Amino acid sequence: MDTTLTAPATLLDAVRFFSDPDVCVAYMAKARWGSIDAVTCPTCGNRKVHYLESRRLWQCNTKHPRRQFSVKVGTIFEDSPLGLDKWLPAVWLITNAKNGVSSYEVARALGITQKSAWFMLHRIRLAMGMRSHDKMSGEVEVDETFIGGRARFMHAARRREKITGTGGSGKTAVMGLLERHGPDKTSRVKAAVVATTRKHVLQAQVRAYVEPGSAVYSDALKSYEGLAPDYAHAVINHAESYVRGKVHTNGLENFWSLVKRAIKGTYVSVEPFHLFRYLDEEVFRFNQRRDPHGDGGRFLTVLRAVVGKRLTFADLTTSSA
Repeated sequence: MDTTLTAPATLLDAVRFFSDPDVCVAYMAKARWGSIDAVTCPTCGNRKVHYLESRRLWQCNTKHPRRQFSVKVGTIFEDSPLGLDKWLPAVWLITNAKNGVSSYEVARALGITQKSAWFMLHRIRLAMGMRSHDKMSGEVEVDETFIGGRARFMHAARRREKITGTGGSGKTAVMGLLERHGPDKTSRVKAAVVATTRKHVLQAQVRAYVEPGSAVYSDALKSYEGLAPDYAHAVINHAESYVRGKVHTNGLENFWSLVKRAIKGTYVSVEPFHLFRYLDEEVFRFNQRRDPHGDGGRFLTVLRAVVGKRLTFADLTTSSA
């Protein structure tokens, strides 16, 4: 974290600090470009720009289309009618709310509509979805779960539509990988929605994200059979016990409990085609839970990840998004 850019330590600090639009613009410019003097035109990359104070915009000194730009351009905030005085406290809130925060709560807190808050939170989740390309190693837990509404809580008509079998029928399959005590001595997790829990899908995930030769611990699901040639694969049969020395998947079971607590307790109903966004949110908070700078550090991490990402309402409301 850039120690010269101080992040609010509490939500109250964030609300107070970002109540001034000029402070918001200066803060976001420093988070994005490193300095208010290093602002760069997002269209041509020119650093020769000047600030139009009355409009809170910059103008590039080179003549070209879209030479005027705000600090929002090229970020998840682009084209939003909401000011940074609402956006930045919202980023702070969802980044640090352990069980998530509902759009209804954000709408009440910020004085906006629930629809706007829902759109806002999904755009922030896009920034929280930080894809790491480095592979896991050492001791890695692998597990899968099913996420979806419980049949007894559904309306009869919806239950007939969604539930057509037993077990995971009507639910969405999710797979997780947890590296125990990584480089910073903290466990980290990767999670993704998968089409099925069959062998070719689950083992492809393991081979894509785990270094060969690592110790891999799984339950007794037959889909994991065949990993032994490339990994030190050990199995715990949950019908007999949950722990055998180092062989267990309790770390991932803990993560699944956090995910399901947020979905069932805070978000209540999540459409399957949006589930990966909520997983990104939970993965971020889990992996950043021991940020040395605490809540402020997590806030700045997300704020610096808003650049180069865009999510429109049309994209969000299309099932294939």
